[in-house]
Amino acid sequence: MTAPKSSVASSVPHILVLHGPNLNLLGAREPEVYGHDSLADINARLDCLAQATGALCLSFQSNSEGALIDFIHAAPQKGIGFIVINPGGLTHSSVALRDALSGVALPFIEVHLSNIHAREPFRHRSMLADQAVGVIAGLGVRGYEFAVMWALEYLQKRS
Repeated sequence: MTAPKSSVASSVPHILVLHGPNLNLLGAREPEVYGHDSLADINARLDCLAQATGALCLSFQSNSEGALIDFIHAAPQKGIGFIVINPGGLTHSSVALRDALSGVALPFIEVHLSNIHAREPFRHRSMLADQAVGVIAGLGVRGYEFAVMWALEYLQKRS
């Protein structure tokens, strides 16, 4: 987990990748659903992807809804220009997470390793999707990579 640092040059594009509850168990938890990559593996890949373009990718995981919300609230002051979020189980229930993302008005992509629409009916509804720039589901780790690549292109066009 890397926390945003305010000492980084503001001209460098900053992407915040947020991982919600239980994603710290990736690689061990239901690998047939979520794959074999650990959260550290995913974060390292995303960091390399961003660095290759001169950007900064900051990652944070928490099992606490409040900690995720605090990171979202701090994002604008930390120079974050885009958020990639896998809200985990909070996808289907968190009005507070939705309000936090709306409140900071930063563009974001919602990512899910599994195809939530091919799973239990309660997983089909996202509290965030209608506010997201896009939603990527069912592509495994590649979904995170696609989201970060798209975010980098978006930030490049805006600078």
